[in-house]
Amino acid sequence: MSTSNARDAILGSVRNALRRGPLDDTRRAELDARVPRHTRPAQGEDLVARFIRKFESRAGTTARVASRADVPAAVEAYRAGKGLPARAAVGAALQDLAFPGLEIHHGAAGVSEMLSVSQALAGIAEPGSLMMASGPASPITHNFVPDDHVVVLDAGAIVGHFEEAWAVLRARAEGMPRATNIISGPSRTADVEQTIQLGAHGPRRVHVIIVG
Repeated sequence: MSTSNARDAILGSVRNALRRGPLDDTRRAELDARVPRHTRPAQGEDLVARFIRKFESRAGTTARVASRADVPAAVEAYRAGKGLPARAAVGAALQDLAFPGLEIHHGAAGVSEMLSVSQALAGIAEPGSLMMASGPASPITHNFVPDDHVVVLDAGAIVGHFEEAWAVLRARAEGMPRATNIISGPSRTADVEQTIQLGAHGPRRVHVIIVG
């Protein structure tokens, strides 16, 4: 049974237990209106500029390109600059792009993978974080297995606050993903002698290519 079918079966069982059918538009709107409206700190800064400033403050790096067509060259510049092998796990959300000279695949990242390239669902300017939605087009292993993770983020997908990012997630045409990851830079820990170590539970380096 697929993940989608399994979820539908579980939700169907819950509805049956509650003696309730699927929500109609009126009832859905009523429930949406009950979502708390949290206070959101004012931001007197351009959303892209704030995202970059906050993300880079935690050892992340960024680059800006004018269009989606410029992404492969930006990925290659990063790969060459880090001296990484000419291969990568690339999310199928980017399968419309050609990566000349780079051996790629769209499957899960294996333990020997050094580089992955993913499409972010959204950027959140308030903390300078990425929102990643798992699925066939964006395997969750890309976020954690390789030492280097390059993330493609559309400038128009950067929102101000977490609350807006959750709204983007809920509005996905594919529905809610099985997993959502919030990434705020390279993985780190200070468990060993209170010394910051990068790459503890995920990538040592996270590089964001902002498009537009």
